[in-house]
Amino acid sequence: MKHVERILALDLGSKNIGLAVTDPLGLTAQPLPTLKRKNRRADLARLRELTEALQVERVVVGHPLHLKGYAGARAKEAERFGDWLRRELALPVELFDERLTSWEAENILRQAGTSRNQRKRARDQVAATLILESYLEHRGRAAQQKTASAAEP
Repeated sequence: MKHVERILALDLGSKNIGLAVTDPLGLTAQPLPTLKRKNRRADLARLRELTEALQVERVVVGHPLHLKGYAGARAKEAERFGDWLRRELALPVELFDERLTSWEAENILRQAGTSRNQRKRARDQVAATLILESYLEHRGRAAQQKTASAAEP
């Protein structure tokens, strides 16, 4: 049986980190409670605890590029955070384009009829789940394309 890699996705914010993880089969994204940021050391301790407890083998960090595709200040911060996590956790860390996920999360929550306070609390969690779902879809398409091109004569 093929080994399934467990993946943790992060939606970085200045006050919170939205979290989502793949299910044990690696098929779906499951939201986790949002991490309230304290300081780098405390954030790292909590992330390390999560990666160990959930047997995570890869971390995906949302990369908030501008709509035109360039990296602004927030994207640069995500890049630095990803590099730091890679060193500290000794795990593969990938940046993944998260354009519009916070907006999409807000829309989903609004359409579900959640109150403003509920949306505020759940937005980071939903955004992390959307990042992970998009990442899984992207990876699946890439694998299909690779298989299809390998089968061509």
